[in-house]
Amino acid sequence: MKRSDLNTSEFHPYYKTYIETLPDQDLIIILEDLKTEFINFLKGLNEENLKHSYALGKWTVGQVLQHIIDTERIFQYRALTIAREDLTPISGFDQDAYVPASKADRRSLESFIREFESVRNSGIALFGSFEEDMSNRIGKANKSKLSPRAAGFISAGHQKHHLLLFKSHYGL
Repeated sequence: MKRSDLNTSEFHPYYKTYIETLPDQDLIIILEDLKTEFINFLKGLNEENLKHSYALGKWTVGQVLQHIIDTERIFQYRALTIAREDLTPISGFDQDAYVPASKADRRSLESFIREFESVRNSGIALFGSFEEDMSNRIGKANKSKLSPRAAGFISAGHQKHHLLLFKSHYGL
């Protein structure tokens, strides 16, 4: 499944900018390529970089890393729930509550690298296991329509979005 296979009715319009940062390739290839790119980026950082914020009141690099990992997990759960035809309403989440509760600024760079790689590998396995009909199912998450395949592209685009912000805003 490629990005161009998505229909805009499969996701909330808010996520369109994330999805548009991605190439028109198969989702698994995108997830694999972004995993490698992101891990290489992280390996170029040091422990002090984790505490850096580009402005007062903005998240630190460590907090953004935790946010990326948390969001990826949440979208994997949403994809799994919908693919398995569980009609339980999936609520939204308050990213601003997650960040301070995560205590991300106490973590090491190596712990972020290990966790990101594990979570991404889990997502690759999950999305790779879906048959076409599972990927195309439409469910509801955060009161909006969502397909499992859209959840995968949103997760990848979200990571790419933050990688671009690290470069443009954080100077990394």
